[in-house]
Amino acid sequence: MTTKILCRLAIAYGLTSLLSASSCSGRKSDNQSNTVVNTSVEAVKLPQPYATKSSVNFCKVVGWNNGAAPLAPKGFKVTKYKDSLRSARWIYILPNGDILVSQANSESRGAKRVGEEIIGSAKSKHITGSPDKITLLRDADNDGVAEFSSDFLTELNKPFGMLLLGNTFYVAVTDGVWQYQYKTGDTKISGSGKRVIDLPAGGYNHHWTRNIIANANGTKLYVSVGSASNIAEYGLEAEIRRACILEINPDGSNEKVYAGGLRNPVGMGWEPVTKTLWTCVNERDKLGDDLVPDYATSVKEGGFYGWPYAYFGPNPDPRIEEKDRRPDLVKATLVPDIPLGAHTAALGLQFYTGKTFPEKYRNGMFVALHGSWNRKDLAGYKVVFVPFKNGKPSGPPEDFLTGFMADIKNSEVHGRPVGVTQLPDGSLLVADDAADVVWRISYTE
Repeated sequence: MTTKILCRLAIAYGLTSLLSASSCSGRKSDNQSNTVVNTSVEAVKLPQPYATKSSVNFCKVVGWNNGAAPLAPKGFKVTKYKDSLRSARWIYILPNGDILVSQANSESRGAKRVGEEIIGSAKSKHITGSPDKITLLRDADNDGVAEFSSDFLTELNKPFGMLLLGNTFYVAVTDGVWQYQYKTGDTKISGSGKRVIDLPAGGYNHHWTRNIIANANGTKLYVSVGSASNIAEYGLEAEIRRACILEINPDGSNEKVYAGGLRNPVGMGWEPVTKTLWTCVNERDKLGDDLVPDYATSVKEGGFYGWPYAYFGPNPDPRIEEKDRRPDLVKATLVPDIPLGAHTAALGLQFYTGKTFPEKYRNGMFVALHGSWNRKDLAGYKVVFVPFKNGKPSGPPEDFLTGFMADIKNSEVHGRPVGVTQLPDGSLLVADDAADVVWRISYTE
């Protein structure tokens, strides 16, 4: 990697204050930093890199049989909102209560190999092609089951994030953001769309998901873009406008990197008290079973979160070649707020603003952990809850929706939770993309 490229990446991440003569001089890296990481919730003791061997352990999806369902705490009820939704990934609620579900997966589910490792989820049972569409669901009688569905938007290139501003519907596909005209009650988009911006696509383990969210007054959009590689092994030229959250105007103009060094940010949400942007991030692979923790964090404008030079604070990644190390960027790395466990694949994020769940859940955060492949023993495969107080995390993550693991010894799972969304009635919807189900979680006591 050349000094010119390194400096371009720092500029892209908004780290212009670091671009002094010394910061772009190619200085050598510091040694491994203290592995005790202090967060606002707890102190995290990180193991040394390669403390355990890097593993490849893909789950086998066996589905939910004989009426089985995920498990929630006492007082909650889990039911099927809709099934037979192939690769249901993300959920968006329209103002009239209609539910949109984006359906896509990494690709046509053929096995892809990098060296001797199968990348992606092709070893799971769920290996059908990507639907590449958005489905509309409607529960007109409010009984907690969607009795109507229609193809809302089809022939998309791996759709994921969705957003409605006024009469304009946005969808973030893997290589761009598109907008379409929408009228309240529409069950299908019939008009042609307009591309707002192009986005870089492809890369390591796919990292194909592109999420989108707007600020409170709809004047800015935020788009998450994952890295093209695990640890910049394809060169930093391949990482321009990646591993970051982009900020744009609704028409695609005035693009800038809002925050960088985020290896694969997916879920985003606004914390309801401080109105701060939060995201959950999938961290890097192949450093061992317990490195690096995936995390959820508040997002500082112009902040740098380490990738590829450092992880979970100023801990240098030992795989960066000596000539390319950046001790200035390592030092600048912000410590994430909430560790969620290594290789748990934190994806969905939802702050709870409803009134029907018990008081402890108010303004807290739900995170879907899609599940690991880079651990000897499976990790994740559940939805966790993080309590908040006065806009800050007030305790460690606790299990909320479990039972997705069927047989840990044989790496069998019933399904894999992804998107988490709050319904107007205060219940939650959770997309289970491996089992093709959207679950509804309500409080009944």
